[in-house]
Amino acid sequence: MKFLDQAKVYVESGQGGPGAVSFRREKFIEYGGPDGGNGGRGGDVWVECVDGLNTLIDYRYQQHFRAQRGGHGMGRSRTGADSPPVVLKVPKGTEILDEDGETLIADLTEIGQRVLLCKGGDGGHGNEHFKSATNRAPRRGDPGWPNESKWIWLRLKLIADAGLVGLPNAGKSTFLSRVSRAKPKIADYPFTTLKPQLGVVRFKDHEFVLADLPGLIEGASEGAGLGTRFLGHVERCAVILHLLDGTEPEPVKHWRMIRKELAAYGAGLEDKPEIIGLNKADAIPPDELKAKVQKLKRAAKRPVFVLSGVSGDGIDAVVQALYEQVAMTRAEEKAAAGL
Repeated sequence: MKFLDQAKVYVESGQGGPGAVSFRREKFIEYGGPDGGNGGRGGDVWVECVDGLNTLIDYRYQQHFRAQRGGHGMGRSRTGADSPPVVLKVPKGTEILDEDGETLIADLTEIGQRVLLCKGGDGGHGNEHFKSATNRAPRRGDPGWPNESKWIWLRLKLIADAGLVGLPNAGKSTFLSRVSRAKPKIADYPFTTLKPQLGVVRFKDHEFVLADLPGLIEGASEGAGLGTRFLGHVERCAVILHLLDGTEPEPVKHWRMIRKELAAYGAGLEDKPEIIGLNKADAIPPDELKAKVQKLKRAAKRPVFVLSGVSGDGIDAVVQALYEQVAMTRAEEKAAAGL
C-alpha cells in the first residue's frame, strides 16, 4: 500500500430542496386550499476517524466530495426527501486544516470521532406553510437554503509512542526490524527509508509503538534531501531515539546537526525527551568507541547507549529506556489533563 500523509480536498454540502406551490383539487371538494409540501434537507459532509487505515492514499484519486441537494416538495403535503450525508473516512491521527494550511479545524485522535465539515441547507417552505386566516391561498414557495463549501487539508500525523531520528544510513531500519516484527527495507545506501514505518515493540508484558522516519541531512529544514516534512509524525511521540552511526569520525558533529534541524522545524521537538544511541558498535575498535562515547556524553550532557543493530548488543537496554520514558511522559500527560 502506498503511503500518503497529506491531501487537499474540496467538500460541498447539498442545497436545501425548494418548497412546492400546489393546491388541492379533487372532485366534489369545494374548498381545496394549499397543499404544497416543504423541500428536503441537503446532505451534510462529515469526516470520521476509522480503524484499519494508516494512509490518506484514497484522497489522491478523488479530491472532490459533494453531497446531494434535498428533494423538491410536492403536492398533497408531501415533503421532499432528505439527502444522505457524505462521510470522509480517515485514519487515526489525522488533522483537519483550513485552506491556509495553518488553521486547525479538528484533530481526530480517537476511533469513531466525527466532525461536521459542511452543514446541508434546510429545505424551503411550501405554500401550505404560509396559509392563515387572512391568507387562504398563498402562492409563495421558498427556495432551499444555500449550502456550504470549502477546501481543506488532511494531514496525517502517525500515533506513535517513540520516534527514530538520525542521519541516513544510521541503522534506524535495522533497529526497528530487531525490536519489532516490522519489515522495513534495509540496504547499504542512504535514504533507503522513503516513508515512515511503524512497529510494535514488546517489553516484558507491555507494548509501545515505534516510528522509523526517513533520514535527515544538513539543510533539511530548508528543503535538502527529503526535507523535514516527515518530522510531523514525531510531534505526537513521547520520546525521541536519536541513532548515530558510530563508524563516522565525528558523531558529535552529526548529533548537533540533527538537533539544529529539530529546532528549526519547531513544534517543540527540541524539547522532547531524547535518548541517544551510538549504533554499529560491533564495527568500532574498543578504544575508539570509548573515546567517541565520552565526547558524546560531554556534548549532550546525558547518557549515551552503545548498541549494535546487527548483533543485537545493547538493544535491550535501549528498549527498556524507551519504555520507561514513554510510560513517564504519558503519565504526566494524563495528570496534566486531569484524567
